[in-house]
Amino acid sequence: MRMAAQMMRAVQYSTFGGGAAALQHVEIPMPVPAKDQLLIKVEAASVNPVDWKVIQAGLFKLFLPAKLPYIPGTDMAGEVVGLGPGVTSFAVGDKVSCWSDIRNGGSLAEYAAVPIKTTAKRPETVSAIDGASFGVAGQTALQAVRDSAGIKLDGSSKDKNLLITAASGGVGTYAVQIAKLGGAHVTATCGARNVALIKSLGADEVLDYKTPEGVKMESPSGRKYDAVIHCAKYQPFSDFKPQLKKNGKVIDLTPSPKGLLATGFQLATFSSQRFVPFLMRGNSDDLAVLTSLVNEGKLKTVVDSTFPLSKAEKAWEKQIEGHSTGKVLVTMVGE
Repeated sequence: MRMAAQMMRAVQYSTFGGGAAALQHVEIPMPVPAKDQLLIKVEAASVNPVDWKVIQAGLFKLFLPAKLPYIPGTDMAGEVVGLGPGVTSFAVGDKVSCWSDIRNGGSLAEYAAVPIKTTAKRPETVSAIDGASFGVAGQTALQAVRDSAGIKLDGSSKDKNLLITAASGGVGTYAVQIAKLGGAHVTATCGARNVALIKSLGADEVLDYKTPEGVKMESPSGRKYDAVIHCAKYQPFSDFKPQLKKNGKVIDLTPSPKGLLATGFQLATFSSQRFVPFLMRGNSDDLAVLTSLVNEGKLKTVVDSTFPLSKAEKAWEKQIEGHSTGKVLVTMVGE
């Protein structure tokens, strides 16, 4: 006799598009972890721009088809409550942070099945809020600064000048701190209300993006940039070119068709200045790096707002509104 499946609360949508109004609160069977997966009890989950701008909009459905209905969210933290076949590197009771791939999603639920290859253990001193913020924002910031911009985290990149645009968002607040850990000189742009915050995170120069200097992205000290970590929407390469060093590059965190055309043209003409599209690569090693940095007090998560699972649509609305300062999260603890 087959036992009845245990049920859980979750948020899902059944069609592409529709924004927050399309989210449905449902009760569905708990997932069963497959080979090399963990079953975790979710404690917190992030809502990221990619969740509604790209995944819910259906822009990936041709080459990364998601099954509908779909439980959104890729970033989460929680406690391991079950092990899939072949799992020996984790144990029930472990606290973890996870990134679930875009095809599977699953974080806006009480339980989720997650792959071990994109999961890292976290000590009790690293909160679920921190752990749930690492997936997209943390890994994007780390990989953009360390790998794309070439900033070494040992503090030896004191000769590097970076510009970080939209620095008060989830990615930007992490990127400023990571770049400063590497010793780089950081110029940042953000709205006027967040200038003091970004300075407190370590930025050497902060520009209000609405001022003439902010529009031009000019370093107040006259520096030219080795790299720009562009966290905002598409801007023409010509906007950045006057501020770049001879071999400078713009790391575009939100690649668009226009940006890809610019990249192709530069490759064809052997330009020394480049517009480089960025794609985050989820992995357990980088989640572990971020966990260690937070545990050591070298990195902190800036939180805009948190919402209970029962009001997940409010978190969705907040993210769609834009101009969040740091991370928007959904929490399951205490519900």
